[in-house]
Amino acid sequence: MKEELIVSGRNIPGVDPHLTLWHWQIPLYLFLGGLAAGLIFFSSLYVIMGKEDKAPTAVKWASFITPIALVIGLAALFLDLRHKLFFWRLYTTIRLESPMSWGAWTLLIITPLSFVWSASYLRELVPSWDWKLKWLNDFEAWVIKNRKSLAWLMIVLAVILGIYTGILLSAFNARPLWNTSILGPLFLTSGLSTGAATIMWMSRNHEEKKLFGRIDLLLITIEVFFIIHMFMGFLASSAVQIEAAKLFLGGPFTVPFWTFVMILGLLLPAFLEILEWKGYKIPAFIPAFLVLFGGFMFRFLMVEAGQLTRYLY
Repeated sequence: MKEELIVSGRNIPGVDPHLTLWHWQIPLYLFLGGLAAGLIFFSSLYVIMGKEDKAPTAVKWASFITPIALVIGLAALFLDLRHKLFFWRLYTTIRLESPMSWGAWTLLIITPLSFVWSASYLRELVPSWDWKLKWLNDFEAWVIKNRKSLAWLMIVLAVILGIYTGILLSAFNARPLWNTSILGPLFLTSGLSTGAATIMWMSRNHEEKKLFGRIDLLLITIEVFFIIHMFMGFLASSAVQIEAAKLFLGGPFTVPFWTFVMILGLLLPAFLEILEWKGYKIPAFIPAFLVLFGGFMFRFLMVEAGQLTRYLY
């Protein structure tokens, strides 16, 4: 028989503070939200720039993935809710200091807009398409006419959505791993990278593939810089954040993080994209898949590890 002397109400194994309340649904939601933000950003950007012909996949065809990603992500979030019948209460108020309020209202606006945006290109995908109802055809014509104005709104919402996926975690001050301001821009950059990788994978235009390969390479470089900066900040901070960093620097998350995120998800696809830039024939789906895999694993590991970190009293 093993005896334990408990002298404090803190650090009881399996009870406090290791309360793993968020499971696979949250990382999936954060990943799909970031992916949707990246796709919307590039689609809107090239419309604003008037270069739709230079990036037809980014503007038109990849946009059909956006509403699907958002709906699946919201479904995953709904599955995670404890009191599912009361989600509507988020929409009875606007709290500017609450990341969840920002996210809820942004998703409420951007999700139907993503359907409208992709539907406006449906006739180009299916030339014989007809909405059958006059008001729908008139609305489609209005959207096409005002597409650039809509793009400005979409690109702002995309940036808010991409940053929000990181701020949602960083707002939890009780979790040292999440309590860093770098998570917002880091998650935004990661979402843009997954969006660029998806466009590169889908495109059948060689010039567009090269363009988004270079964009993705730049985003990967920025993402690596942010990750290094994040760990440097932790190691120069308080004892609890040093302990949080050690989860990835010799702790239980070291191997999965450095293998699945840094090597397979960032450094290897960057190396392959450099080879493609230099003229080597690298199938686009390989670096694209690795970036998407790394993006999901990054969010999964951050959510799992963050819930294990705590402040000591």
